[in-house]
Amino acid sequence: MWAKPRRAGGLRIRGQRGNPNVRFAILRFAKWLRTVESHPVRVPVYLSPHAYLRTVDNRIVSAAFFAPYDPTDEPFIRIATGDYPALLTEHGRDDALAMFLNSLAHELVHYNQWIETGDISERGVVVRARKMVDHYALTTDHL
Repeated sequence: MWAKPRRAGGLRIRGQRGNPNVRFAILRFAKWLRTVESHPVRVPVYLSPHAYLRTVDNRIVSAAFFAPYDPTDEPFIRIATGDYPALLTEHGRDDALAMFLNSLAHELVHYNQWIETGDISERGVVVRARKMVDHYALTTDHL
């Protein structure tokens, strides 16, 4: 059987169906991320218009990273954006958008774990994701 060719690396945002305000913030964050870290295996990020997602193991989540068993398959990230209006009302624009950036950063930490070790865990993920978003906030005029 022929192995599937691995696609070129990179972080790609696919968000035509996601909330446009969240999409814009994530696109800017992704542009900055490409300048500070490498993404050797292509990882698309799909923005969903729904408030929550269902994982393959039937959990309800707001964001998820899919790490394929077969290394020739492509990993991907999904982020639910449908609850942005409620978060906007409750937390305000900047904090609401920061929550989505933190979700992307969290899943990218899992992606980096997968690249480095072939496995993922929750150990240290929250702290690393928060540092990523904080660094972005300090180094850019982001919103």
